[in-house]
Amino acid sequence: MQDIRNYYELLGVKRDASADEIKQSFRQLARKYHPDLNPGDKAAEDKFKDISEAYEILSDRSKRSQYDKFTGFWRKNRTKATTNNPPRDRSDEDDFSDDFNTFIDRLLGRKKAASTSSYSQERSSRSDAQTARNTRNNERRNSRGTSEPERPERNTFDEAPPPVRPKNLEAELTLPLDKAYLGGRERITIQEDGRSLEVDMPPGMTPGQKIRLRGQGIAGGDLYLKINVSPHQVFRLEGINVYCQLPVTPAEAVLGGFVEVPTLDGLVKISLPQSIASGQKLRLAGKGFPGDDGKRGDQLLEIQIVVPKNPAPAERELYQKLRDLESFNPRLDLRT
Repeated sequence: MQDIRNYYELLGVKRDASADEIKQSFRQLARKYHPDLNPGDKAAEDKFKDISEAYEILSDRSKRSQYDKFTGFWRKNRTKATTNNPPRDRSDEDDFSDDFNTFIDRLLGRKKAASTSSYSQERSSRSDAQTARNTRNNERRNSRGTSEPERPERNTFDEAPPPVRPKNLEAELTLPLDKAYLGGRERITIQEDGRSLEVDMPPGMTPGQKIRLRGQGIAGGDLYLKINVSPHQVFRLEGINVYCQLPVTPAEAVLGGFVEVPTLDGLVKISLPQSIASGQKLRLAGKGFPGDDGKRGDQLLEIQIVVPKNPAPAERELYQKLRDLESFNPRLDLRT
């Protein structure tokens, strides 16, 4: 029977959960179990790795679909898939002959660690060959009766390589704003030696922030990862505060009422005050990035009154009646 991890249970969501629900649940769990907030707690570290892997799968529509097909297949078929089938195209989504861990590694593009025994075996065989050559030389000298002193051949394979000094490295990682906010597992490539690393990033990373990865430099040095945040189409980050424009209709600006507003945690409803003006700012407390003290910044909404480009005939008629009735003159102060 396949040992299949239930990523929905790990994140505490239902199988039909929306992307926003999955994102919000992951963020709450990430802040609870992140290693930086639980130093020395191996259980919390393992839990963080599990929920990061679950979020990486379920937050991607294609990966989530393949995961659902794989788990659905093994729920219906209790017998193990045989490994003696002829090899199939790995791009085939219905090929479920892998075990679960192999399937996830392939889905996430992971590579298995290469064996390190080949060098030791090669060195051992070369050393044995060197010893055999020395023995044959000695036998030839003894058969000639020569008293020439034995001069063993130099075995270059046993010489230790020169020591490598620890060296710190620097690298940059550019993230979308929503990923910088949520954190999670990211893959980076070190230019100096070509290594590829998977790094568990903390939530709430800001531009210019540096993250120290101990022992990931050269010969035990450290790796300093500088965070860059790419521009977002809706939000603008300043410090730990988030800014965005909120378009409203003329009627909403005059009458007020409830409107939906995008935040980093998803859509929320706010009460728009009456007679609000373009450029006026509203503050949503605690909807920004987390600060060093754990408290979140704010989200500031800049009101932008937008008029319809092509109003319907009925709307145009109402605007005409409103113009005939209204007494407000916004240009009154311009008269001299």
